[in-house]
Amino acid sequence: MDSLSPSPAKGYEKEARMLHAFCRVHLPAIDLKHEKLDFHLRRCMELFNAKCRDKGIAEKSILEGLHFLDFYLACSCIEGLNPAWETLFASKTGRHDQLLVDALRSRAARLFPGDSMRQEDTVAEFWGFLLAGEKETSSSILGKYDGRRPLVPWLIRVFHNSNLTKLRQNKHTKALAEDAADEMYWHAPEISDEHWHQEFRFAAQEWLEILTDPEKLLLGLRIRYRLTQREAATFLGIHESNVSRLTDKIRQNFIQIIEPRLLTAGWTGDDMITFVNTEMEALILDAPQLSSENLAIILAKKGLAAPQKNN
Repeated sequence: MDSLSPSPAKGYEKEARMLHAFCRVHLPAIDLKHEKLDFHLRRCMELFNAKCRDKGIAEKSILEGLHFLDFYLACSCIEGLNPAWETLFASKTGRHDQLLVDALRSRAARLFPGDSMRQEDTVAEFWGFLLAGEKETSSSILGKYDGRRPLVPWLIRVFHNSNLTKLRQNKHTKALAEDAADEMYWHAPEISDEHWHQEFRFAAQEWLEILTDPEKLLLGLRIRYRLTQREAATFLGIHESNVSRLTDKIRQNFIQIIEPRLLTAGWTGDDMITFVNTEMEALILDAPQLSSENLAIILAKKGLAAPQKNN
């Protein structure tokens, strides 16, 4: 990855010095040089405002809406300051005062149930992934953080989404021909606005409460255990057309409940259905109703054991 260096464009030295003074009070071990902070201020402002222009909404000034400490910490990590990485590792998630690394381990356990070695490897590899671009010519993953949202929840989402992408790729290496066009295996979402991510979760609670056991089981087999449509039908001892019909019913009920809730909450996006579909897989993997333990109970009622996971 090419190192980031300041451009000759007009800088914000005054704002950088003010931000530096504030952050050194709260993060005294981290000393990011003024010129680097100036550069990252301009870079992140343009990164965020480019999204604003694409969406046709008002742009923001250099410090407006900026999460000062999170921004300072992320930029310091990009610049390779060891105290910054140590601070990041020890960050709290705000949920039961859990450390970030423990939150990532919990998320890995949901993504790879029963595979402790893969869970640990996935968490260990994540830190290097943050400094690597998705392609050789692209900027680092951490460089895409614009400072206008809390850093720790954003990192957890990046971790979750990147591993869902890997699961999807692994799944498709063995996909059957008739399964290729199946939309049930929702692809990993892009990093979405945290406000709408939260609104989506609130709206989805009603849908989760009305799921029947057969619907929970099918979602678990397809998403958590990553079975194809044919494999799920064989496992359940039913015709493949029944799996397809139940899948369509689940999808329609989901959209019919979620869509009006988001509209009521003031949705302003252009393509709600795409947003809803891409959020659904992460929701299923997180929902207690669809945990490995609850799926095991449903399977036991049918006299079945959990299937072997496709890795």
